Amino acid sequence: MLGAAGMSEASSLGVQEMREGLLRLAQMVDVKNVPIGRVEASQLIGAAQALPIRIYTPVNDDSRKLAGFIYFHGGGGVFGSLDTHDGLCRMLANESGCRLVSVAYRLAPESKFPAAIEDCFAATKWVADHALELGIDPERIAVGGDSAGGNLAAVVCHLAKQKADPRLRLQVLICPVTDMSAETESHGIFAEGYFLDKRTLDWTLKHYCSPEMDLRDPRISPLLAVDFGGLPPAHIHTAEFDPLRDEGKAYSEALKRAGVHVQYTCHQGMIHHFYCMGGAIPYARTAIKLAGMAIKQALV
Repeated sequence: MLGAAGMSEASSLGVQEMREGLLRLAQMVDVKNVPIGRVEASQLIGAAQALPIRIYTPVNDDSRKLAGFIYFHGGGGVFGSLDTHDGLCRMLANESGCRLVSVAYRLAPESKFPAAIEDCFAATKWVADHALELGIDPERIAVGGDSAGGNLAAVVCHLAKQKADPRLRLQVLICPVTDMSAETESHGIFAEGYFLDKRTLDWTLKHYCSPEMDLRDPRISPLLAVDFGGLPPAHIHTAEFDPLRDEGKAYSEALKRAGVHVQYTCHQGMIHHFYCMGGAIPYARTAIKLAGMAIKQALV
């Protein structure tokens, strides 16, 4: 599968080759033709420039004001796009009943850290400020993302708490990166042979950060934040055979210790990125359905 997508030796690829490879992979394994009420291409004001967004309205829902879900795609902060996560966003919008806003934040190496964080926080603030215009209930807004997008969503929640704005009801972190400074047990066990490998992680980090970057900075490793109190309730998903598994679990435990309500799920038998492979891994559709139902219940 990876060979057919041109990603079998991902860490040896150039940036553009990696981006094209992930798009080919999505075209091969993403769920196709997911019915949706409406998809709108638009843009919002980011930290430094206009950012493309895609707004998904659930199928069979004519409500003027829905819960909102701001979504940040994965890809190490270097690759990934609105297109690579289209099937996932369609399923999440339908199952959660949310009006989902998928954000195309700036990517590295053209725009290194902290550009993506600045964009994602600006996008979250913009959606909250324009919620009624978007048909979103400003009292029911969630943020989420997968992999590096999960990292961005977690950091956005910390920033929103520090600034006391915007008010977020939920964070949904799917196989998130939470500590770029540590070597966990799952990093070692699944260093190669399980889709996402250590060489690819090192490759993305090299492009995402400047060489002098302190990887203990909570803006890149939110697990190392000083205070977790007052953050939004969290739904955290990890995969059994994912090098990021342990840091996702550790983040859920840090939130729980601070009194934050957490629903934690480790998806048995799954690899990183399985949630975007619903066309090849049937369980992915079940997992997203259940995740969406939990989001709906949390945002009532």
